[in-house]
Amino acid sequence: MSKHLLIIGFVWPEPKSSAAGSRMMQLIETFQSDGYDITFASPCAKSDNAFDLKTIGVSQVAIELNNDSFDRFILELNPSVVLFDRFMMEEQFGWRVSEQCPNAIKILDTEDLHCLRKGRQQAFKDGKPFDKSYLFNDVAKREIASIYRCDLSLMISEAEMDILKNQFKVDAALLMYLPFMLEGISAEAIQALPKFETREHFITIGNFLHEPNYNGVLYLKETIWPLIKKQLPKAELHIYGAYATQKVTQLHSEEQGFLIKGFAEDVNAVMQKSKVCLVPVRFGAGLKGKLVDAMQNGTPCMMSSIATEGMFGDFEPNGFIEDNPQEFANQAVEIYQNQALWTEKQQNGFPVINKRFSKTEFQKTFLNLLNDTFLNLEERRLNNFTGQMLQHHSMQSTKFMSKWIEEKNRV
Repeated sequence: MSKHLLIIGFVWPEPKSSAAGSRMMQLIETFQSDGYDITFASPCAKSDNAFDLKTIGVSQVAIELNNDSFDRFILELNPSVVLFDRFMMEEQFGWRVSEQCPNAIKILDTEDLHCLRKGRQQAFKDGKPFDKSYLFNDVAKREIASIYRCDLSLMISEAEMDILKNQFKVDAALLMYLPFMLEGISAEAIQALPKFETREHFITIGNFLHEPNYNGVLYLKETIWPLIKKQLPKAELHIYGAYATQKVTQLHSEEQGFLIKGFAEDVNAVMQKSKVCLVPVRFGAGLKGKLVDAMQNGTPCMMSSIATEGMFGDFEPNGFIEDNPQEFANQAVEIYQNQALWTEKQQNGFPVINKRFSKTEFQKTFLNLLNDTFLNLEERRLNNFTGQMLQHHSMQSTKFMSKWIEEKNRV
């Protein structure tokens, strides 16, 4: 059996800019470990932060939306597996894949559940509790349809697996829990990390194009940081992240010790200099890469409950979880000042990386399920009548809208 994977990317992977970029690189490594030749295609323009996939033997192809050139491209490529990076790419290209390569396994990597993030954001904006009326939004209708049209959807969070199965009644056979796949941290590496007494200041980090990250920084600026600064007048908060626009940079204040640092070329270096990581996310979905960065570098965290969703399971967190801003600030100060407490919380993070997100374990489970899907593809599709129905009927609107745009562009 030929092993050729086509990844259709919403964006070109930027592992230094976002958790989504790191996640994509983990998936690429997993497929390469099983002998796959990989082509990465995207209709998105490349940024300066995009990883050069050619350096790891992955072909890079620019593709166009609403253009039948993709049909010719994929027919010639004839991949055995097509991985859609987020449901929007399945909407755009999924029907073309099905027409040209009907035997290719279609996998959706959700990254995070977009309808959950959108619903929480709208509830936050409205100042109301998040409930089904916010979850069952228009994005949900599109995203769940995309999940049904694919043979397998990869879910990064157990909490989102539960939402799909219990709230949307999605068949568990269509879903696979596949979180971050991380290298373990050795005892020697842990011992070599900078100690409490050599670290100073607070840190937060995140891609500013991601609205939950910007909102979190604004929340720190207006509410939480003044409460911390009142107790620790000499402390600083260093804020890192890609794509810091003017609305972000204008928050910079030397007087308040609220310092916008911009893009971090080496997240490990800046994290290891810091004493405590602040993650007061108020809405969002998926797993927070900044928590992983902190745990890998031995930096305890002060976190909101949304930030920790799906992260720790039965393991102890590497810090405190608190949503009340005054308590958030008080506990952040306590970790910052108390060496014994700081060390205890730091040590909690290493088993999370080593045992909960073991790369070896999850790679093996995923590749076994993928091979089983190859062997039983026809039966799996027969058992997914809803997916067949969506292929036959509802998806045609997307198809013919695309064809209409294609014809219009020719004029």
